[in-house]
Amino acid sequence: MVVRVAIDAMGGDHAPDEIINGALSALSYLDDLHLILVGRQEVIHKSLTILKYPESRIEICHTEEVIQCADDPGLSIRGKKKASMVKALEMVRSGEADAVLSAGNTGALMAGAVLFLGRLSGINRPALLTPMPSFSGKAILFLDVGANMDASPELLLQYAFMGRIYAQQISGYPEPRIALLNVGTEPNKGNSQVKKAYALFQEHLPGFCGNIEGTEAFFDTADVVICDGFVGNIFLKTSEGLSRAILSYFRQEIDSKLRYKMGAALLKPVFISLRKKIDSSGYGGAPLLGVKGLCIKCHGSSRARSIEQALIKQAYPFVKKNVTRQLRLALEELAGELGTGSGQIC
Repeated sequence: MVVRVAIDAMGGDHAPDEIINGALSALSYLDDLHLILVGRQEVIHKSLTILKYPESRIEICHTEEVIQCADDPGLSIRGKKKASMVKALEMVRSGEADAVLSAGNTGALMAGAVLFLGRLSGINRPALLTPMPSFSGKAILFLDVGANMDASPELLLQYAFMGRIYAQQISGYPEPRIALLNVGTEPNKGNSQVKKAYALFQEHLPGFCGNIEGTEAFFDTADVVICDGFVGNIFLKTSEGLSRAILSYFRQEIDSKLRYKMGAALLKPVFISLRKKIDSSGYGGAPLLGVKGLCIKCHGSSRARSIEQALIKQAYPFVKKNVTRQLRLALEELAGELGTGSGQIC
């Protein structure tokens, strides 16, 4: 089975060069990966002229428009019908591609995924999942990290079931530990939404290990962490900012005094190890779980390595293992347990 991924070559701060470089790099690792570069043909050709690649495994799909990061998500996804992002999503809907990957406008991509691909049965609002680095060397899966600012307890339970499937099939955790992000570990802590979710998790969710505080999230206390998109997005961006600040502080202080430079030379292996552990580019992007098909959102500032890793570690195994089907079956089972049938769980 050949895995065909439609790449929004025009989306992101460093498009198209970094997007194309990362996509082509992934081809050298996966023999049955086929890429469709979607965007302005002349711009894509210009990037390709200085690169070596297997021409038989690359297609170019010309589009005239680009959805910019500053564009209104809803208006742009409906109004710019010839945009690279729109065309890439349409290719997944029509079966021309198995997955879409974009580093472009997040809101437009999520709106487009729901509009063009549709939601899985029982899902009212899909969720963004992102693997985050930890000091144990294992990725921690966080969802939701920004798709929905509010989520009912039932919706949080759906996120947990989807996160569990992803952890098993993509991250290789046979029995993932799943926790609720909260202000304390006790069952009675948190707002009413989280308290109700705790009770639902206890009753229906295999592998539930209770509440987790943000201070413990990176120390191998859980494999999957569940929260609403408002909390998750703040946690994600705070963590990214803190890691950059720590590395920047070390660089400034080491350069300020000779004795610090001498000490840093001895500690160089430690600094390299730290940088590797907190480098999120090794995990690629964030899949939008709960839609009919695979949609991966990469960070707007993604460089080539992030695009490469998103294809290798997420898009390719997701399609190969038919994770969308497994998510659908898990959600149908959950709906049966909750007595909601095939109706939406808000």
